[in-house]
Amino acid sequence: MMCFPDFPYPDHFPNFMHNNKIQEYITVFAKEKDLLKYIQFKTLVSSVNKRPDFSVTGQWDVTTERDGKKESTIFDAVLICSGHHVYPNLPKESFPGLKLFKGKCFHSREYKEPGIFKGKRVLVIGLGNSGCDIATELSRTAKQVIISSRSGSWVISRVWDDGYPWDMVFVNRFETFLKNNLPKAISDWWYKKKMNAKFKHENYGLMPLNGTLRKEPVFNDELPACILCGTVSIKPNVKEFTETSAIFEDGTVFEAIDCVIFATGYGYVYPFFDESIIKSRNNEITLFKDIFPPSLEKPTLGIIGLVQSLGAAIPTVDLQARWAVKVVKGTCTLPSITDMMNDIDKKMRERLKWFGTSNTMQTDYINYMDELASFIGAKPNIPWLFLTDPKLAVEVFFGPCSPYQFRLVGPGKWPGARKAILTQWDRTLKPMKTRAVGTPLKPCLLCRWVRLLALPILVVAIFLAWIQ
Repeated sequence: MMCFPDFPYPDHFPNFMHNNKIQEYITVFAKEKDLLKYIQFKTLVSSVNKRPDFSVTGQWDVTTERDGKKESTIFDAVLICSGHHVYPNLPKESFPGLKLFKGKCFHSREYKEPGIFKGKRVLVIGLGNSGCDIATELSRTAKQVIISSRSGSWVISRVWDDGYPWDMVFVNRFETFLKNNLPKAISDWWYKKKMNAKFKHENYGLMPLNGTLRKEPVFNDELPACILCGTVSIKPNVKEFTETSAIFEDGTVFEAIDCVIFATGYGYVYPFFDESIIKSRNNEITLFKDIFPPSLEKPTLGIIGLVQSLGAAIPTVDLQARWAVKVVKGTCTLPSITDMMNDIDKKMRERLKWFGTSNTMQTDYINYMDELASFIGAKPNIPWLFLTDPKLAVEVFFGPCSPYQFRLVGPGKWPGARKAILTQWDRTLKPMKTRAVGTPLKPCLLCRWVRLLALPILVVAIFLAWIQ
């Protein structure tokens, strides 16, 4: 959670999560700064406050509590890495009559296992990943399971085209290029077509109210089958509760409910410091590049992990941390407050356009990663790659946007990054080859796009031939 400017951040280790050196670095760092006692899971941070001379030093007073004893320590910088899945959001006030309900009622965070729900009638509120996972698991033991959704969601399979993992096929630079450069009407049509590739969401009661928004989809392979078999039902938002039932907005009633599970997400709260630092306008989170509060005199406070994108979390926070540490150390500088606020306003307008008002933390994975990487000189130069290394360029542009791409150049450059990119499909397919039935079939990165473009080219050719 806490970091000094001179922390020897191991950004030259591309796979530091699996590198033995990381423990050595942590140990040396802790001994040098007398932080061994802070690297404990039971140490509670009570408060984080600016020092009286903060405008000059940028230092913070951090009060910690352990075994009932409080201690205050001065730190040169603080990185808050608690993410946004800490404090459960339980919006009981949004459901009239819930206080009258006599059954059990709790947040999805408290859900542990399905056995205790055998023979029960369960209402799950929320059509997100947690709600769908819980509902499909309960469908095997509970008597009846209903999911209540306020706005609907796209539900997609982890198994994508031709059986390949969805993120390996879907999250790539070429798809992002098309989304950002095609006319919005065509981009929206293409997005809905991809989301409806496995089944029509309208038929299953899952269709989002605004299907063109890039709302984060739900990843669940079982839900459509559960709906088909009748073990899970989808209902609209709950209008009100009674002592034993829920009345939905369409007028239907779910009677004799034993339990209500709120899969309603989490709130991003930082009770240990003044939240006006990061909520400097209309109670909105205002952070430059989702990391730095723009109003601080010194950039010695960073928020790591307060972002959500259609991509892996660990590579995202890795790049956030790589840049944040350089800013704290002074090797990277931030723009003026005015420029940072203008950038925040611009990004908010883009997010409202693409993701809607309920997803203000949502961001585009590849664009965001490229933006952070450019600050530290780690963004791959795609045109230059096509000139100097076409084989690698095809994999980088049309293939999965794996975190190896941000270890090709710049600080933290890894000599093995090129080979790792060119062999990533070998590692993806190997765990599935427990019964050898032939050579693993890797996807042809260009074939599907050639097939996609073939039809419009054919239509144009026929039209030109006809008018001659």
